[in-house]
Amino acid sequence: MTLRDRAEAAIRALLRKRDGSTICPSDVARVVGGTHWRRWMPVVRSLTDAMAEAGQVVVTQKGRQVTAGAAKGPVRVGRGDRFDA
Repeated sequence: MTLRDRAEAAIRALLRKRDGSTICPSDVARVVGGTHWRRWMPVVRSLTDAMAEAGQVVVTQKGRQVTAGAAKGPVRVGRGDRFDA
């Protein structure tokens, strides 16, 4: 399983566990990267953008929908319309 696969699985698991709440990309990076989680943030943000394009997640910042890779500062990730697709 690749890091990207592990990160996608972590996103899905965390969003299911939060039951409607959002998650931070750093939550995902911590799951897949352990103590060196910060180095995985670009991968996680890129993945959330790909999942957002597919409608599986929604990325927001201060309540507005954004692109994780282009946003400056913290973003939140929530379930999209096609989350279980």
